[in-house]
Amino acid sequence: MNSPSRPIVFGEVLFDRFPDGSEVLGGAPFNVAWHLAGFGLDPLLITRIGQDEPGERVLAAMRAHGLDTAGVQRDPAAPTGAVEVRLGDAGPGFEIAPDQAFDRIEGARALAALAGVRPSLLYHGTLAARAPASADALAALRAAVDAPRFVDVNLRAPWWSRENVIELCAGAAVVKLNDDELIALDDGPADAIGARAARFRERVGSDWLIVTRGADGALLLDGRSEPLARRPQGGTRVVDTVGAGDAFSAVAIAGRLGGWPAGRTLERAVAFAAWICEIRGAVPRDRTLYDRALAAWQETA
Repeated sequence: MNSPSRPIVFGEVLFDRFPDGSEVLGGAPFNVAWHLAGFGLDPLLITRIGQDEPGERVLAAMRAHGLDTAGVQRDPAAPTGAVEVRLGDAGPGFEIAPDQAFDRIEGARALAALAGVRPSLLYHGTLAARAPASADALAALRAAVDAPRFVDVNLRAPWWSRENVIELCAGAAVVKLNDDELIALDDGPADAIGARAARFRERVGSDWLIVTRGADGALLLDGRSEPLARRPQGGTRVVDTVGAGDAFSAVAIAGRLGGWPAGRTLERAVAFAAWICEIRGAVPRDRTLYDRALAAWQETA
């Protein structure tokens, strides 16, 4: 009997440290895996943390949430990841130190974690590919996993180049990025966002190209119809916007795996991202938002 298929999530786990001294567990791949577990999709997170107290907190949080820890590596020297978050009117800014545990993901151990797993999708971002070890591990996974890829662009200066990001995006089933990232990566004329998005989708060869636009919602291009656009419905009581894009990505993955139409996927992803903006940090600590989302999806099935 075949085992159930599972989404594979590769990349960083880190603590978001806020100006008031508080810190919240995050990192785009971690947040996406957390949400996928909340939706009942049983992801396998492949990452690396330090043999330190923050690393123990990562494992405790994952176990409490029902997240499989089989893909979590421990590093004896490098610390568990951390990022300094700066909050502003234009959205959060990030300061990320080099040589953290997530920069040292080992390819052989990543592949070993796949034993007995039937991947349904491989999700990765761009930050974890900044260092050679993790970039090599990602390349090994890309070669080994026979499943669609979802690339979630996260441009964090100075840890990216246009050439490397475009190579990571090439051939992915889904590429998601925000409008500022699209402008940074598109080296064509200064056209409207829709034209830039169409050009970038053609360049990387993705099935779906998704452009998130903050309070203006998101666009989805599939090359088969006019671009789809959705905006949040109703008022959003914004606490912070950290992790909104990751929430969007998780729902987009659920949509791809569930065979939802593109428009329905976009609408549900925009709505869930808006709900995440109403809490502090990138992920909820109880099931309330997941139950709310699953109930809403059932009503509109």
